[in-house]
Amino acid sequence: MHIEILTEDKSGSVVVERLTKQIVKSAGVSADIAVRPHKGCGNLPKDWNNKPPKFAGALLDLLPAKCRAYNKVYGGTDTILVVVMDSDDKDPVELRRELYTVCRMYCPSIKSVIGISTEEIEAWILADPKAILQAYPESDMEALKEYVPDSICGTWEMLCKVTFPKNYRSIIEIGYPAIGHYKSTWADSISEYMDASINTSPSFINYKNSLEAAFKSSSPMKGPGRSTHTRSF
Repeated sequence: MHIEILTEDKSGSVVVERLTKQIVKSAGVSADIAVRPHKGCGNLPKDWNNKPPKFAGALLDLLPAKCRAYNKVYGGTDTILVVVMDSDDKDPVELRRELYTVCRMYCPSIKSVIGISTEEIEAWILADPKAILQAYPESDMEALKEYVPDSICGTWEMLCKVTFPKNYRSIIEIGYPAIGHYKSTWADSISEYMDASINTSPSFINYKNSLEAAFKSSSPMKGPGRSTHTRSF
């Protein structure tokens, strides 16, 4: 089996790759995994049939064109196309439905799985308190108890409050683009300890269940998972 994963940025791709590897291993599936980070989320083009602009690099800007390309290259093979992104201020249900529509329209010959982290990828990170504490032993776990999984509350700000209890206010005030460094560090440091089997984020569980369902509808070789790699595409 071959799994192509499209993500919106490099920091989020680290979380997605590590959790996906666990799901694959737990399912006993043998698969090559390619993770393709993009330059942000972007927007679906007004006309999905058009070619993307010459220098387009965002996930949604390129998605219809990439789906067409994947259908030509991988059509009829044991391949799963996975798209994982943040919902940000969009309705997660509507966004998932729209992305499935694009995938099924332009790459009908391969299976597709959509993963939408509610608000931001930090929602998946916050749903694993043990991993946070292992990566950041000084974390404020009492503050984390205030968080309701997948709630719309400013997830990266909540993660900042938990992991840097003494100076989180000043970090939050810095804002973007500097906060990108912290988001990348959180993703790398915490995802190393994350456990896909105990994550309580409803949006992650939805992704996990969807991927496992795709495995069951395929006919992969059973055995230890094969090597994975991350590269831009």
